[in-house]
Amino acid sequence: MGDDPARLYRLDGVAHIAGVINDEKLLGVIPPPSQVQKYAVNCSWFQETFGECLEGADEETVRRFARAYIMMLLGMQLFADKSGNRIHIRWLPYVGRLEEMGTYSWRSAALAWLYRCMCQVANRHVVKLAGPLQLL
Repeated sequence: MGDDPARLYRLDGVAHIAGVINDEKLLGVIPPPSQVQKYAVNCSWFQETFGECLEGADEETVRRFARAYIMMLLGMQLFADKSGNRIHIRWLPYVGRLEEMGTYSWRSAALAWLYRCMCQVANRHVVKLAGPLQLL
């Protein structure tokens, strides 16, 4: 029942509940299962796969590299987790539509994420602060 893809809640081709990237059109490649951990992909996979775009690449390839680069910026700078080495797939639907990215309030989202992280660190059992600390 839970493994039926037709029953999964979907966001623009991303099986969000399953925590996988299953749409090859957005990035041109699907990360191997060994690089995926709980809704997140290892940063090393992004860096190895999208480290440098070849000169003379077609427009679609450049768009895929741009999506990956923006995913790395979002996942490692503005909305980083405490591990610092994973990029959450929650950002994939937003980078899937590059033309619309400027319409989102990224400042508000980053500030809300920072406040959320600061609230979590107020818990006495939390010892590491995540979030866009460069905004402080």
